[in-house]
Amino acid sequence: MLPHIVPVSTRSGDRDFISRIITDPTQAERAKLLNQPGDYVFDSKAGTGAGEAHGKGGRSVSATALTMPALIGNGASMTVAFLGPCGMNTAHVHNRATELNIVVKGRLVTSFVVENGAKPIANTTDAFQMTVFPQGAIHKEFNPDCKDAVFIAAFDNADPGVNRIAQSFFALNGDVVQATLGGVQTIEGEDIESFRSHIPANIALGIDAWLNKCGIKRNAKRDISDLLN
Repeated sequence: MLPHIVPVSTRSGDRDFISRIITDPTQAERAKLLNQPGDYVFDSKAGTGAGEAHGKGGRSVSATALTMPALIGNGASMTVAFLGPCGMNTAHVHNRATELNIVVKGRLVTSFVVENGAKPIANTTDAFQMTVFPQGAIHKEFNPDCKDAVFIAAFDNADPGVNRIAQSFFALNGDVVQATLGGVQTIEGEDIESFRSHIPANIALGIDAWLNKCGIKRNAKRDISDLLN
């Protein structure tokens, strides 16, 4: 006989309950607290509030120590990401975990660099192919096609952390950002005509190809200063 289908636990994000789980010294004592139907079940389709991230190119849902307390003490977590056509999971690092990334729908163009002086690694992975991003490595995932892509990322830490490179960099003192970049910031692909002369030719060609392939309309050319404000 199959086990009954149980409702997903409602204790996602329950900080008082999570604190009790963290402070229990043994796995057996933690298991006694995890006594509700669904404590060991996580639904990536439903979304989890704190574990769900949305962007223009897609969304992701993460099972972590915060959103699935049963992971505490087990050294693992997982994210399911849904990338729309030409969607990108922008450059970021996981502060406390190595990532195993497997494509389950579509394709991904992935790249990472471990540290200064290391050679950048880039791959295109098809459905059910996997790549690894070492802990702390700057990496990104890009959907090169005009249909949705889905990938699953597994981590060896219940709290892997995430640090978006661009967002964190631009959070620094404005003078530091200006001195480092000379004023050029990140801009949407639809504005290719406005910033074509400010980026390497191969990147401009790549953006052109993706916009053409997916039928995405370009914005009218504007002064670059308008895009930086």
